[in-house]
Amino acid sequence: MADHPFTREDLDILKQWDTPTICNGLEIVVPERRAIGFTVEPMVAVDRTFKPIVGLARTGMIRAKEKMRGPAIDRTDWYDYVHARDLPTIAVLQDIDPTPGFGAFWGEVQTTVHKALGCIGCVTNGSFRDLDMLAPEFQIVGGRIGPSHAHVHMVDFGHAVNVFGMLVEHDDVIHADFHGAVVVPADAVKKLPAAIDLVSRREKVILDICRDPGFSPDKLREALRRSGEIH
Repeated sequence: MADHPFTREDLDILKQWDTPTICNGLEIVVPERRAIGFTVEPMVAVDRTFKPIVGLARTGMIRAKEKMRGPAIDRTDWYDYVHARDLPTIAVLQDIDPTPGFGAFWGEVQTTVHKALGCIGCVTNGSFRDLDMLAPEFQIVGGRIGPSHAHVHMVDFGHAVNVFGMLVEHDDVIHADFHGAVVVPADAVKKLPAAIDLVSRREKVILDICRDPGFSPDKLREALRRSGEIH
């Protein structure tokens, strides 16, 4: 069991906020990461109504356009790696084909297997399929939807990957929803609730003025002054 500066309960608390709100909090907790650590391309989610997923990254690289070159990685080794033994895991797969998503790794079988292993979802620049047969509440935030798995196979796992500009290492905390995904530094997990509360209070000052029937530019100016730095 790995030693983490947070508990399952700490991760569960972060599920109450969407990923943009987590990013807002990170701007306060780790301002040096304001422009890094999150996906920067449009993504497709299995279901926009699913709650955000929060878990530890299990990283891998896949390709599908061509057959395997050299010895194949034993898929059961990947399953052992992704298995959630104490905290929930999230598969983070980088598709390294020239056209990512040519073949889908994710479908009915893989979502069912991964859910049984305690993996709660996936973030990938690749594709997924079997939309009506995926494991219930298994969230995928991916690059596209496609019909075939082609020659999909795993090339490597357990090392750093890049999914739409988000650099991810093994065991990174990932927060994801239909907006995309972000890496949450381990020592920021417990600090985020207070930071998010601060951002929400700052935003409320501005939102209340803008929604007030007596709104005026002067009142907005004063609200901006009182709220401090805001996006």
